[in-house]
Amino acid sequence: MKRMADFARDGADGDTIRMQGDLSLAQLGDLPDRLEQVDSGVTRIDLSGVDRIDTVGAWVVHRFARDRNAEIVGLGEDSGKLMEQVQAADQPIAVSGKPMRSGLRVLDEIGAATAQAGRTMLGLLGFMGATVIAFANVIRHPRRFRFNAVVHRFEVVGVSALGIVGLMSFLIGIVIAQQGAVQLRQFGAEVFTINLIGRLTFRELGVLMTAIMVAGRSGSAFAAQIGTMKLTEEIDAMRTIGVSPMEALVVPRVLAAILLMPLLGFYASIVAIVGGCLLSWATLDIPPITFIQRIREVVPITDLYVGLVKAPVFGAIIAMSGCFQGMLVENDAEQVGLRTTSAVVQAIFLVIVLDAFFAIFFTWIGWI
Repeated sequence: MKRMADFARDGADGDTIRMQGDLSLAQLGDLPDRLEQVDSGVTRIDLSGVDRIDTVGAWVVHRFARDRNAEIVGLGEDSGKLMEQVQAADQPIAVSGKPMRSGLRVLDEIGAATAQAGRTMLGLLGFMGATVIAFANVIRHPRRFRFNAVVHRFEVVGVSALGIVGLMSFLIGIVIAQQGAVQLRQFGAEVFTINLIGRLTFRELGVLMTAIMVAGRSGSAFAAQIGTMKLTEEIDAMRTIGVSPMEALVVPRVLAAILLMPLLGFYASIVAIVGGCLLSWATLDIPPITFIQRIREVVPITDLYVGLVKAPVFGAIIAMSGCFQGMLVENDAEQVGLRTTSAVVQAIFLVIVLDAFFAIFFTWIGWI
C-alpha cells in the first residue's frame, strides 16, 4: 500500500527535513501547504526515505529547497536525474520589453518579410543550380534518364490540362473581343478588335494565362507530391539506396514542364482566337474567313516567337518552384499545405516578373 507523502524535522537543531512516503501527484495531499509553514533554518532535505517521486513531487521539493537555500541529499539514480531536469527547467521567463509602436511594428514586419523573401530567393537560386547539375549528370549518364517518369509527367502537365486551359482561353478570347469592341466602337474602329485579339493572345495572354493555370495545377501537385514523399521518408530511402532525388523526381518534372508549356501556350492562343472570332462574327458581323485573313495580315510572326520563347522559361520556373517548396517540407502534414500554397504564389510572382522583363527585352530588340 502506498504511503502518503510526509516529512519530519530532525537533526540537532531541527535543520534537516526527512521526506518519506510517495511524493507523486496522487499522494502529495496537503504536503505543499505544510511545507510552506516550515520556518527558515532548514539546511538539508533528506529524500532517502521516499518510496517514489514524480515531476510534481520533485518540483515541490526543489521549490522548498530553493526558497530556503537548503541542500537535497539521499537521491537515487533515477530521482537524481529527475531532480536535475526540474532544476534545469526552473528558469526565469523572458518578458518582452515595451510593445513597439504601430509604425515600428509595421516596419519590423516588412523587414522580416523582406528578409524571408531574400532567403527564399537565395534558396531557389541554389535549387536551380542543383537542377542544372542534375540535368548535366543525366546527359553524361543517359541510363539514369527516366523516360517513363517524363512521359507520365507529360500526361499530368499537358494532356490532363487541355480541357481547363482550352475553356479558360476560349472565355478570355470572348472577353477580349467583347470589351475591345465596346471600347473601340466609341471611335468607330471596331475592325481593330481583330488586331487587339490577335496580338494580345499570341504575345501575352495565351502564354501568361496558361502559365498561371499550370502553376495552379502542376506546380502545386509537384510540391504536394514531393512534400508527402519527404514526410514518409521515401526521399531519404532513395538517397540510402543511391538514387538521386534530383535526377529521379525533379528532372522529369522540369523537363515535362519545359517541353509542354510552348505547346499549351500555342494551343491556348489558338483557342482564344476561336473565341474572339465567334464573338466578332456574332456581334460585329465579321465572317470567320475575313477574321482569319485579317489575323494573318496584322499579327507579325514575331508575336508568335515571343510567346514560344517565354513559354519554356515559365515552365522551368513553375516546375522548379513546386519541387523546391516540396523539398522544404518538414515535420508535419500542415507543412505540405503551406508549401503547396507557397509554390503557387512564388511561381505566379516569378512568372509575372519575368514577363515584365521579357516585355522590355523584346521591345529593346525591336520585336514590337
